[in-house]
Amino acid sequence: MFNQNNQYNLETSDFEEAFKTANALIDNLSTVIFGANRAVRAAVLACLSGKHILLEDTPGVGKTVLAKTLAASLGADVSRIQGQPDLLPSDITGFNIYRQELGQFEFKPGPIFSQIVLLDELNRTPPRTQSALLETMEEKQVTIDGVTYDLPDPHLIVATQNPISQYGTFPLVESQVDRFGISTSLGYPEFEEEVQLMTSGSSELKANAIKTIATVEKWKDLRQITANIAVSEKIATYVVKIITATRNFEGIKLGASPRAGLSLIEVAKAEAIICGRSFVTPDDILNCVEFTLGHRLILEPGTQISDVLKTLTESLPVPL
Repeated sequence: MFNQNNQYNLETSDFEEAFKTANALIDNLSTVIFGANRAVRAAVLACLSGKHILLEDTPGVGKTVLAKTLAASLGADVSRIQGQPDLLPSDITGFNIYRQELGQFEFKPGPIFSQIVLLDELNRTPPRTQSALLETMEEKQVTIDGVTYDLPDPHLIVATQNPISQYGTFPLVESQVDRFGISTSLGYPEFEEEVQLMTSGSSELKANAIKTIATVEKWKDLRQITANIAVSEKIATYVVKIITATRNFEGIKLGASPRAGLSLIEVAKAEAIICGRSFVTPDDILNCVEFTLGHRLILEPGTQISDVLKTLTESLPVPL
């Protein structure tokens, strides 16, 4: 897939394989997660684009199962961190321990050194512990006592938080939220889907028995193929218009950053892969707007993010 100059060549066969694998992942996740098509799609978008994902929902709707099923589908190792008020940064990143027999310190990696990390109830961890994730999520590395350690590649954080119960929680600061490329919720399934869930057996057992769709190396290839999906200047200009419009739009108190625009383009590339195209269209951008911008914008009281973004995008001309 690489030429003599170590540059990636997007060949038709590579793209077609990526399209098949991405949709196989969606189908695989859907055999365990019922009635959450948007969340399943968001999880696959996160894998393809290399973006961390934040799941905001009530307990018991399948957030943990989604993360475990995703790891099993990709043949990736997974670790789970339970957010709690006494969780320390070293409980996540790791620490140095003195080995008396060697006369030196040895680094013991924390659970963040997994390919997929499920960070359950992130907003129950104190600010100091949350800040330990800033370096890991943006630079994909951990610095302990002045020594830097690279995280696995690929590396994906699936974080969850309950937006309803605020007892014993610490709200995520803007810089933390901005490092999540995608945010969504699973919601409750429809009546018929919930009946199917009740009669299909334990979701945990089904997640453990899920078939593997791709290897970790294949996952890395998928990310590289996605990164090379074509984005025209018209599409880039359209994204910038959306981002700048959020900074001075009725109902929005704090608009989106340039990083949000980059995330929107990268996630839209993944959307193009799933839709079977080797280039990004305006529809890809519109399909990914709420995934990538919804959690980043701070709204005025009494406004809904879906309504605001719908009104905003409808006010802008779509490039032909």
